[in-house]
Amino acid sequence: MDTPPPVLVTRRLAPGVIERLTAHHAVTCRDTDEEMDRAELLDAVRGRRAVLTTLNNRVDAEFLDAAGPQLEIVANHAVGFHNIDLAACAERGVVVSNTPGVLTTATAETTWALLLAATRRLGEGERLLRSGTPWTWAPNFLLGLELAGTPLGILGMGRIGQAVARRARAFDMPVSYHNRRELPPGQAEGAEWKPLEELLATSTVLVVTCPCTEETRHLLDARRLAMLPRGAVVVSMTAGVVDEEALAAALESGALFAAAVDNFEHEPDLPAALLAQERAVLVPHLGSATVRTRQAMGDLAVDNIVAVLGGGEPLTPVKA
Repeated sequence: MDTPPPVLVTRRLAPGVIERLTAHHAVTCRDTDEEMDRAELLDAVRGRRAVLTTLNNRVDAEFLDAAGPQLEIVANHAVGFHNIDLAACAERGVVVSNTPGVLTTATAETTWALLLAATRRLGEGERLLRSGTPWTWAPNFLLGLELAGTPLGILGMGRIGQAVARRARAFDMPVSYHNRRELPPGQAEGAEWKPLEELLATSTVLVVTCPCTEETRHLLDARRLAMLPRGAVVVSMTAGVVDEEALAAALESGALFAAAVDNFEHEPDLPAALLAQERAVLVPHLGSATVRTRQAMGDLAVDNIVAVLGGGEPLTPVKA
């Protein structure tokens, strides 16, 4: 059997990215936007030294066994890595990298787009017009929430959370946040650290940007969502941290005014209960979807592969 090229890219990337990689190594690239099914993926990884994955490619013991002991790096084309079993990779000596930093601005901008859409009911208004339903302006028509002076809570004050906090100044919103550890004052963007339950109790608008880990999966379940002030708004940028069924129930009951979600736990599948909520703004994982950012993500993933296969260290390693 012929030896496959050392590098596999599981999906089409931004223009020019593959050309940068092929300048250094032979590459097999799936030149389509459609993801590989599981059987195809397991067959394609055999014999590779590097695999450039996207978030829907599950990297686990089965994947690593199929690839073989020569695999050196899995370069994830994402800042998140919930699709990767880090312990299994570490056990086999496989380096894992991601693409943090380069998508901060785009994701923070999307967060604010969703926050504004949810608080001002823009999705409902657009659907009303497109449906052809008769309407007329009235003093109480599609009233939303004003942001000035409204407390904003950020769950996860990493790069994206900090960028969201910086932009809150333009809206005159007082900002609080929760991390496992309080940030140095210079990194907190003027936001106040609070314990989780206090953050929930005092946040009229809550933005979720923390990564999904074993500790944070469904951290915002029905019990914790109920701690938010009645009429609060939740904006979720991370799959798996917010229990989507519980979020739908809180909207249905009127406990929440609105919600917006960019990244779903079992995408592309969404809970029917969430789809049924008029005050849920739901978008198909668009957080980093700008031309500039997707180019930068692809370039960083390539840089990580080139560095590792060249005997060096990745620029952005992920540790177990």
